[in-house]
Amino acid sequence: DARQERSPGPVLVFYHGGGFVVGSIATHAALAAEMARQLDIPVVSVEYRLAPEHKWPAAPDDAETAARWIAANGAAMGREVTGLVLSGDSAGGTLTLVTALALRDKPASVPVELLVALYPMADASKPYPSMAAFSNGYGLDSADSQFYGEAYAPDVNSPRHSALLADLKGLPPTVLATAALDPLRDGGRAFVSALAKAGVSVSYYEAEGNIHGFATFRRAIPSAQRDLDHILSLAKAMLGRNEAAGEASRGKP
Repeated sequence: DARQERSPGPVLVFYHGGGFVVGSIATHAALAAEMARQLDIPVVSVEYRLAPEHKWPAAPDDAETAARWIAANGAAMGREVTGLVLSGDSAGGTLTLVTALALRDKPASVPVELLVALYPMADASKPYPSMAAFSNGYGLDSADSQFYGEAYAPDVNSPRHSALLADLKGLPPTVLATAALDPLRDGGRAFVSALAKAGVSVSYYEAEGNIHGFATFRRAIPSAQRDLDHILSLAKAMLGRNEAAGEASRGKP
């Protein structure tokens, strides 16, 4: 069994999208599997509580708790876990950023080695031009966003929802992807800029001509698979650099 033969290494913790209201492990199983295949690491997909039954901060609470458990319980999964990769799309991308902040401030049993955030909502505290430009007909309509926001009821001025409002120094290396026709695009761009200013190693990819949710629309949008391939190639390269640096610091050849 290939899994049994694996040497110790990182595990990817995946948070699905769906506006904190819909989505599940099942809806994002194909994306999680594609990440496992291309990055060649195990993926644990998290089924966090959803609104409106469970409002903010239930989702970030669950996301953090799951990441900490995975970090500390490799034996239960038959895997010696040496680090975490946090990843997710849309709402799950937001949880990726928020969880990274929590684990930076109070580290888990193993370090977070990499973030891979796909079209996250990075800042809900103010409007951005892309929100108006792509408010309807581009995969995330304003009416849907309003519904999700009312159901989830977050504090938009809290870094546990708008990660851009936090001090970003000391976050792990990050791959962040946006879509050129996404209302959340400009917030993602702003987050990338803030990461760079904070001294965080960051790779940015903008899917030209694509819409919010493209990573789960790969059968319908031919270019979406190529976009995801490029994003994961960036992640694999960055993860490889991190592992090489870690081995060097431990004195391994």
